[in-house]
Amino acid sequence: MTTTAVRGNERDASTLRVALAAAPRRSLTLATVLLAVSLTGYAVLCLTLRFPMADAMVYRAEGMAAATGHGLYDLRVTRWKLPATYPPFAAIMFVPTSWLPMNLLRVAATEVNVVLLGLLAHLSFRFAGWPRRASARPAALLVAVALGIWVEPVFQTLAFGQINLALACLVLWDLSRPDRAWGKGIAIGIAAGVKLTPGLFAVYLLLSGRVKAAAISAASFAGTVTLGWLVLPDASWRYWTREMFDTSRVGKPWIVDNQSLQGMMARLLHTTHPGAWWVAAAAVTAVAGLAVAAWASRRGLETWGVLCAAITALLVSPISWSHHWVWCVPLIVVLAAEARRVTWRWIAVGAVTVAFFLRSMWLEHRPGLHVLDMSWWHQPLLSPYPVMGLLFLAVAAARVRARVRTRAASDRARRPLKPAPIS
Repeated sequence: MTTTAVRGNERDASTLRVALAAAPRRSLTLATVLLAVSLTGYAVLCLTLRFPMADAMVYRAEGMAAATGHGLYDLRVTRWKLPATYPPFAAIMFVPTSWLPMNLLRVAATEVNVVLLGLLAHLSFRFAGWPRRASARPAALLVAVALGIWVEPVFQTLAFGQINLALACLVLWDLSRPDRAWGKGIAIGIAAGVKLTPGLFAVYLLLSGRVKAAAISAASFAGTVTLGWLVLPDASWRYWTREMFDTSRVGKPWIVDNQSLQGMMARLLHTTHPGAWWVAAAAVTAVAGLAVAAWASRRGLETWGVLCAAITALLVSPISWSHHWVWCVPLIVVLAAEARRVTWRWIAVGAVTVAFFLRSMWLEHRPGLHVLDMSWWHQPLLSPYPVMGLLFLAVAAARVRARVRTRAASDRARRPLKPAPIS
């Protein structure tokens, strides 16, 4: 580690200590109590319902398959017969999970995800520059973790033992660093090596003018692919030539769990295969979403640009399970940071937060094909996240346009008046 990096870490630690010392004791105490109550409530719920943590079981099986060097894409785990769906590099990363008995892995996965939720909240606060008083951030962080556990995407991530929080932290940490930071883009490439969807952030970097960071992301991703080929050559050949294109392995696109455009359109059109309709909608959304993201970044609204890129990735992915939407944490933080004292903005923040707490898709859920027979007015309840995602992209475009107009008006006001010509 370089001397500069050490000094930077010391400054960060010193800043945190100062913030903790200056934090109002009463708010910090109340936030601590709230966190303790929240964690205790979740622990009681885990012991009562005994969450199977199916995804953690799949990761453990993938790690075992990677350790033995065979059978990665033939395995079927849990009573739902879940297959391996990630690239071989992910299975290599999962090898340590195979060293733990399942009960211990459940506890470890839960604890790690709670810590990652805290890290994601911290990165979100730092990225949005909110709360503006440093002394308020420790209490805000504790409150964010206490409440964030019960937000549907985060709750599902904890219950399934998923890796969504880890991937979001990798991407947000990378994007929140200065553009001149060493190796900016590496973490995005690693995240894409574990799960392909984060690769869209490399495209965002390229379109927003950060060519070097985009190239580093691509090189980092290529490194994960190369490592997969070296360690698991047969599995790599099978994944990159066949399994990668077979989205049916991931799950049924029309069920309410899938909160992507494909899932929304399948339920809206009452079909299990929306086909060309979804492809066209996804293509338009990808182009429009990335255009707005790059536009926002180039106009100095990096927080909005990153969120537009994240939401675009979630919308256009064939399958975006509800727990993939952990990007709701930085989304809510950024909206709160910009709300200030404007009443209607706080109403919007509250509405978005309630929507992620509400779990309307599960209230509407019925076994079988029932969700394909529901009327049009049920659709926002069946697909709350893609509806909110599309609305956010529209709001972001309006936000950037307003920023451009404000700056243009400011430039005109500062421009010196030309003297009238002498007749």
